[in-house]
Amino acid sequence: MLTREPEWVSGAALAARLGVSRVTVWHHMEKLRAQGFSFEAQRSRGYRISGRPELLNASLVDIQLKVRPRGFTFVLLDEVDSTNDEAVRQLAAGRAAPFAVLARRQTRGRGRFGRQWHSEANGNLYASFAFRPGVAPGRMQTFTLWMGANVCELIANFARLSPGLKWPNDILFDGRKAGGMLTEARVDADQIRDLVFGLGLNVNSLPGGWPEELGRSAVSLREVAGAPLDLNRLTAALVGRVLLAYSRFVDNDHVENFADLWNRYDALKGRQVAVIEGGRRHSGTVIGVDDEGSLLLRDERGRTQRYRAGEVTLGKAA
Repeated sequence: MLTREPEWVSGAALAARLGVSRVTVWHHMEKLRAQGFSFEAQRSRGYRISGRPELLNASLVDIQLKVRPRGFTFVLLDEVDSTNDEAVRQLAAGRAAPFAVLARRQTRGRGRFGRQWHSEANGNLYASFAFRPGVAPGRMQTFTLWMGANVCELIANFARLSPGLKWPNDILFDGRKAGGMLTEARVDADQIRDLVFGLGLNVNSLPGGWPEELGRSAVSLREVAGAPLDLNRLTAALVGRVLLAYSRFVDNDHVENFADLWNRYDALKGRQVAVIEGGRRHSGTVIGVDDEGSLLLRDERGRTQRYRAGEVTLGKAA
C-alpha cells in the first residue's frame, strides 16, 4: 500500500492483494493511524495516504531500505538505555549479525569516554550496528574515521548540507555538534570477534530544545537546513550507507579512498588545537591524519607528532 502513494487504492483491492477481509484491512489502517499515518477516503475511489509519521517508523524504514545484505535485520525500540548496550547484549545472546538497533529515545545514551549523549524522543536518530568482522585488531584504527566520513557524505548528498568531521568521531556544522560516533569491540587473541558501531545524529530537534549546557554547542540538521527532514527516508539511506561502508572496510576496499574522503570533511585541518595526553598538554596545528587514523599535529618547533584516538582528547589551543 505504501508503495502506491499518492494513488487511490480501493479497500476491495487491498483485501484481495493481502488475502484478508475488508474488515481486517480497516483494523490494520487503524493500527497505522495509531503510528502516525493519516488517510483520505472517498467513495468509489478508496483510500490514499495523506500523512506520514514524523518519528521513526519501522515499516517506513524497511520499505525504503535499498541496501540489505543477506541476513540483515533491524529492530526499532521506543526506548532503550543505550542502543550500543542493547546491540552488545543481543550479540552476547547469539543474535545473527549483521543487525541494527534503532531507538526513538535513549535513557543512558553515551559517547566517547562515557560522556552523556542527550537522547530525547525529539525526532533524532539513535542507532547501533552490530557485526562479527573477524579481522585483525590492528586494522581497526581507521574504522570510526572511515565510517564517519561516509556518514558525512550521506548527509551532504541527502540534505545538501556541508558537515565537517572533528577527529576522531564528531560531526559538526560551524563548530556546533550535530552527531557523534562510538565504536566498541570485543577482541579475541588475533581477531575482532564482535563489533558495534553507534551513531547519534541530531536530525529534527528544534532550537531551544537542548539542555542549558548544550544550548550553544549542539545543533540539528533541521536547524542548519531551515526545514525538517524526512527522518525515515534519511534513516533508510543512512543504514544502507553504513552497511556498504562496513563491507568495503572488511574487504579492505577502502584504503585508496580513505584519505580523500576524510580530507573532504576534515574540520580541524589547519587549525590550532591542544592535545591532552594524560596530564600533558601538546599544542600545535593539525595537518591531517595518517594511514592508521592517527592525528598529525605540527608543534611549535615544526615537528610532526602523531596521536591515537583512544589515548588522547582534544581541547582549545591556549
